Amino acid sequence: MSDLPQTMQAIDPAEPGGPEVLRLVERPVPQPGAGEVLIRVAAAGVNRPDVLQRQGNYPPPPGAPSIPGLEVAGTIAALGEGVDTLAVGQPVCALLAGGGYAEFATVAAGQCLPVPDGLEMYEAAALPETLFTVWTNLFERAFASQGDTVLVHGGTSGIGTTAIALGKLFGLTVIVTCGDARKCARALELGADHAIDYREQDFVEEVRRITDGRGVAIVLDMVGGDYVPRNIACLAEDGRQVSIAVQRGAHATVPLFEIMRRRLTLTGSTLRPRDAAFKSLVADEIHRHVWPHVEAGRLRPVIDQIYPLGEAAAAHARMEAGDHVGKIVLTL
Repeated sequence: MSDLPQTMQAIDPAEPGGPEVLRLVERPVPQPGAGEVLIRVAAAGVNRPDVLQRQGNYPPPPGAPSIPGLEVAGTIAALGEGVDTLAVGQPVCALLAGGGYAEFATVAAGQCLPVPDGLEMYEAAALPETLFTVWTNLFERAFASQGDTVLVHGGTSGIGTTAIALGKLFGLTVIVTCGDARKCARALELGADHAIDYREQDFVEEVRRITDGRGVAIVLDMVGGDYVPRNIACLAEDGRQVSIAVQRGAHATVPLFEIMRRRLTLTGSTLRPRDAAFKSLVADEIHRHVWPHVEAGRLRPVIDQIYPLGEAAAAHARMEAGDHVGKIVLTL
């Protein structure tokens, strides 16, 4: 560690607020603990939870840094005690509980994935958060399997574009909802089988039409609120709804008898507060099942725009405007 700087540039707002609170400050370089590595960050993904944290609506879990940023790519700068699976200088990307908007970040070694040849650092940084989220919710909690039809809200978001990509790789029929015709067209270009403009069409009626009245096996929902009973109306018998965010509200009224009659499952999860042991298990699954597609060039993130770290405010403003398609990334 002796050849590493003592301080680093980071985005670490002192108080919640608008994008303008995201300014470069100087912070101490973190030290990797036992089982951790220190990453010299080359790029960091921007995600909706970062925006919520900046607004004061999603505080970091206990022990996580106040610096936002849930995913990075870079090279390993130092190893904590007991780490023998990785090497200094190795290119990796990683899922973090926070701390990504900085020149250096620490993370449990098990949450790192190797960056294969041919994958740019800005691409690698755009993979972990949405891959871990979609994998754990669509494939683990909802048991998606080849031949299933799934409905994904927010089809051109980071989550949506990742769900489309994994759906194509694993034999799913993917229906998405988007906010305008341009985004619907883009989702279809990216491989969605059907795209519904939710401002112009009733997605419940469209799902019924597309599936000949059968409904979908799974709804991946980041909307919540009044979407939940409508999602339930879209489900086939034995269907599963998985909630991963609550953009339209954390409370919903659900038709219990419909859930009973059609044997439906309502589930959901949050990833950020889960411990390193769980995230390391997910990383191992992704390494075995998904990473071969990354290494072969079959899976790449959809990149919307890249900003320097010092322009994190502009990156957040773009995300909040809702015009982006795919991932927004910060580079160092």
